[in-house]
Amino acid sequence: MSHSRWFAASRTELLERVHAAATTLSRGRTAAAARTSLQTDLANALERNVRLTARVRQLEKRLSEELGATVWAESGLGAPVDLDQLQRRITMIEKQLVDKQGDIEERTEELKAARAANQALTRALNHRL
Repeated sequence: MSHSRWFAASRTELLERVHAAATTLSRGRTAAAARTSLQTDLANALERNVRLTARVRQLEKRLSEELGATVWAESGLGAPVDLDQLQRRITMIEKQLVDKQGDIEERTEELKAARAANQALTRALNHRL
C-alpha cells in the first residue's frame, strides 16, 4: 500500500473514528443533558406537588368551615342571621319592661294610698259605732 493510499485509508478510518467518538460523546452529552433535564423536571414536579397539596388542604379547610356554618345555621342552633333586627327587638322589649315597671310602681303607690284610706275609714266607722 502506498503512502498516499495508506493516508487516504487512514484518513477515512480516522474520520470514521472521529465521527464515532463525536457521536458517542454527543450521545453522552445528550444523555447527561437529558438526565439533568429530567432531574430538573422531577424537582419542579415535586415542588408543584407540594404547592398543590397545600392548596388542597387550604380548600378542604375552607369547605369544611363553610359546610359546618351551613349545617349549624340550618340546624337552628346557630346565631340568627339578622342580629340587628333582634337587637332592636331586645331594646324595644327592655323599654316596654321599664315602662311596665313604672306602671307597677304607680299602681303599688295607688294601692298603698287606697289601703291607707280604707283603714282610716274603717277606724272612723269603728269609732262611731
